[in-house]
Amino acid sequence: MKIKRELWFGLSLMAAILTVTALFMPWSNLSNGHLGLLMLSLVVVAIMLGFPTAFTLMGMGVFFAWLAYRSGNPEIAVQQTLDLMVQRAYSVMTNDVLISIPLFVFMGYLVERANLIAKLFRALELSLVRLPGALAVATLVTCAIFATATGIVGAVVTLMGLLAFPAMLRSGYDVRLSAGVITAGGCLGILIPPSVMLIVYGATAGVSVVQLYAGAFFPGIMLAGLYVVYVIVLAKLKPHLAPPLPMAERHIDLPPAMDILRDKVSHRVLPGLIGGLKGRRNLGVPSAEILKQGFIALLPAIALALFLGLAWHLATKPVVIDETTGLVEMGRGGEVAEPSDESGLAEPPADEESAGGVQEPKDDAGVQEPPAGEVKEPPAAEKSAPAAAADSSVAPPAPAVDAERLPTPTWYWILFGVSAATAVGFYTIFTFVRLEVFKMLLGSFFPLAIMIIAVLGSIVFGLATPTEAAAVGALGGFLLAAAYRQLNYTVLKESVFLTAKTSAMVCWLFVGSSIFSAAFALLGGQELVEKWVLSLDMTPLQFMLLSQFIIFILGWPLEWTEIIVIFMPIFIPLLAHFHIDPLFFGLLVALNLQTAFLSPPVAMAAFYLKGVSPPHVTLNQIFAGMLPFMGIQVVALALLYLFPEIGLWLPQVLYK
Repeated sequence: MKIKRELWFGLSLMAAILTVTALFMPWSNLSNGHLGLLMLSLVVVAIMLGFPTAFTLMGMGVFFAWLAYRSGNPEIAVQQTLDLMVQRAYSVMTNDVLISIPLFVFMGYLVERANLIAKLFRALELSLVRLPGALAVATLVTCAIFATATGIVGAVVTLMGLLAFPAMLRSGYDVRLSAGVITAGGCLGILIPPSVMLIVYGATAGVSVVQLYAGAFFPGIMLAGLYVVYVIVLAKLKPHLAPPLPMAERHIDLPPAMDILRDKVSHRVLPGLIGGLKGRRNLGVPSAEILKQGFIALLPAIALALFLGLAWHLATKPVVIDETTGLVEMGRGGEVAEPSDESGLAEPPADEESAGGVQEPKDDAGVQEPPAGEVKEPPAAEKSAPAAAADSSVAPPAPAVDAERLPTPTWYWILFGVSAATAVGFYTIFTFVRLEVFKMLLGSFFPLAIMIIAVLGSIVFGLATPTEAAAVGALGGFLLAAAYRQLNYTVLKESVFLTAKTSAMVCWLFVGSSIFSAAFALLGGQELVEKWVLSLDMTPLQFMLLSQFIIFILGWPLEWTEIIVIFMPIFIPLLAHFHIDPLFFGLLVALNLQTAFLSPPVAMAAFYLKGVSPPHVTLNQIFAGMLPFMGIQVVALALLYLFPEIGLWLPQVLYK
């Protein structure tokens, strides 16, 4: 029955599009611009019928481009259409930005197969066990981290559906809440860098992918944070929807040596390890093992000490002041000749050090700076002039003073005190069980974190282009899979095959959209849309609301790929008229396009989850679980518009 309802919804939507097109199209007086609008409506209907997007765009573009050329010169219309196809395909394939797509995708597939996510989810589940809705929060955090490492929505939703969905259902979580958490968390890969969607938007709109990545960082964190807050509040208000984790699933087996220290000395790590070193040889715990565990336990303190040391170094760094003493003042005092056109400040040659005072500049040398400590008495002629002596053109050299550090600011001592108190509190409750959880995080979270920082940090701070950073990420995924002994011929073959498949889809999509947009422009459809929008005499706010509402509605029947490649070329030329930054518009679109994976009837995230969920979980339950998170997305969209600094602050600080 549900399939029939979805089918009826899709057919009704297509019927509405065709009805509006049939009623408002001036069939008796069709212009090229009207043909462009007809092409736009037909391509949406064809995609909803299930035709491949890339080849639908290409076919429609070729046919309507031929109609456009035929209206001008029928004899060469076919030749012009074929030339257009070749030129557009070549321009897409020579776009350097698109090289990063297969590299990022390859990195994602390797990380997915390195078995890191299962360990990460278990470690986060145990570390957040005292938090309301701990399993759901751990799922969202894992999805955000995995999305940062992959950017592939289908992979995140499918893998978390296999790992987290059964665990939440076993713990008594509500089916709808569990489904909503997994689908919403999995879609964070659309927004959080390195997002493939941001690369596609940047290539389509001509916006720097580097700045898009920097701008999308904080909105992605904000959206994930809103999801976590919603889950915690809901679990606190309605505990039956997200009950605490059973005690049986909280159990962690300790290594035998640590088990002995916990039972015989202390359950806390530092007293237990220190007590094991104080001559209690009857415990039978090797000193090397105690020192090894102690080093692991002290890693947070070492990291905190390094952070505080770096903060102190930056806070007390001396201010560098350019030294200006000893420079000759132009136009005053002594008999300094007018410098030539090629003059500049230069050190005097070594062989002229014996010459006293300020030398007469040569034709090719300007006013020269005497060496430090070598300023000599001026000639007698200059000594006889009191005015010249009073207004000397050569300032006395300042004594050499070593740069001293600035006083330590008050905020640093506050930070130091808070950090020290936090460290003391942390080690007070740091038990051997928590040490095992920390080691699980060391083995799962930190390798991913290092790779993510290496990739995103090199992009955001301008150390590498997105393509170069993607190559580093692909190498990092390769090394991670090898380090966790998951790299074999089968894994490598599957990763390469899936990467080639995804990259080919994206490239063909670009080729099709490029031909389609060229045909749309040839027919004058873009000009017709611009005239209509400008005739409405909207304010920038009204245009922004209208465009985002259209994108939100388009997210129901279409995926983000179709929206970006078909409709962005229509919106982008209008941004200059309304004085809207394309970077900011792209961030709003990226946040808005989360709905493309969470809104029925397409909602690909729901179908990904349904494919791996137990039989008793219905598609309607998954759709119902998505709705609250769609509301949160609307709230995040409003916050980003009201406070654009959330997305624009980091690009402005780094690049302007």
